[in-house]
Amino acid sequence: MALVALGVTGGIGAYKAVEVARGLQKHGHDVAAIMTRSARRFVGEITFEAITRRRVITSQWRPGANADIEHISLASDIALLLVAPATAGAIGRFAGGIADDFLSALYLATRAPVLMAPAMNTNMLEHPAVRANLATLGARGVQFVEPGAGYLACGWIGKGRLAEPDEIVEAAQRVLQPSGSLLGRLIVVAAGPTYEDIDDVRYIGNRSSGKMGYAVAAEAVRRGARVILVSGPSSLTPPSGAELIRVRSAAQMHTAVLRHALDADIVVMAAAVADYTPERRTAGKIEKADAPLELALVRTPDILADLGRARGGGSAPVLIGFAAESGDPAERGRQKLLRKGADLMIANDISAEGLGFDSDLNAATLISRDGTEAFPAGLKTALAAVILDRAEALLAPQTT
Repeated sequence: MALVALGVTGGIGAYKAVEVARGLQKHGHDVAAIMTRSARRFVGEITFEAITRRRVITSQWRPGANADIEHISLASDIALLLVAPATAGAIGRFAGGIADDFLSALYLATRAPVLMAPAMNTNMLEHPAVRANLATLGARGVQFVEPGAGYLACGWIGKGRLAEPDEIVEAAQRVLQPSGSLLGRLIVVAAGPTYEDIDDVRYIGNRSSGKMGYAVAAEAVRRGARVILVSGPSSLTPPSGAELIRVRSAAQMHTAVLRHALDADIVVMAAAVADYTPERRTAGKIEKADAPLELALVRTPDILADLGRARGGGSAPVLIGFAAESGDPAERGRQKLLRKGADLMIANDISAEGLGFDSDLNAATLISRDGTEAFPAGLKTALAAVILDRAEALLAPQTT
């Protein structure tokens, strides 16, 4: 089927990579294992040789290897570079373009898709340097299998352990054999809140968790689309296969969405973007006083309206907006649909108890120029599927 380069780096999860190799073989793929020096402290290369029936690559300085410049030769042959586990060190070398071993040199040399399964201590995973490196790689198109949460080898309980082998193999299969009704399409999804900083301590925010947008992104990945998820601050795990761009403010989200929207087939604005931001941010911390605090607020960019104007009367990309309203969401949703030049508006009543913000459930009215459709209270994952069904229908006239 395909040749997969399986990079194994030095973490306790290296033993799971053996099952990853076996799982890839069960799908008919050939596996070439590359082990870093640290990985060999956890698992012996003979184990991978027995399973893959190939010599395990452990160094770029093997005698005779330069006859065909092995990392260049393999880089041209592989259909996927999969790194599992991917330690903080490996992620940092990839992000920094440091080719100091065979695996990092292979990463720079190949043009095959790259999939990484990070695994490390919780604090390491959350360190700003690691988060920045992950963001850098994600912006380059590297895909990730999110680590699991539970007991870690260090004795801690938290997020950071290597995903289970079947999850990693499934993610690899999606890269190697993409399928689905949105195959070849690019979908940009904006999700979560935005935080508008008042000073270095305080901000204006809202209760959005990002669950609706993340559900749409996950459903789009399942349908084979290339998905760019532009997320405001959220504690959710992004769906495997989506390219994550993290932002904080409305201005940052505006820049990120518009940068990718021109090439997109569908843009889903599920984010709860702040309507106002402080006119100026105060450096440091505003000290409290007995007198009232006056704060001047200015409007933030209207991302959906700007997208509608950028289409210039055209039909691409398909634009889907959300209207979280109190009172009659359908009427206000229709007004927003027309005012902002969107194709579909998802309107919901924020006063409905147990639905909407920070809930797994939602109820909505889907509004288009052709009419309305009610979605009764149900899972956001189900609503995500309905939204993409309607988006696909809107795409169809563009291809006929």
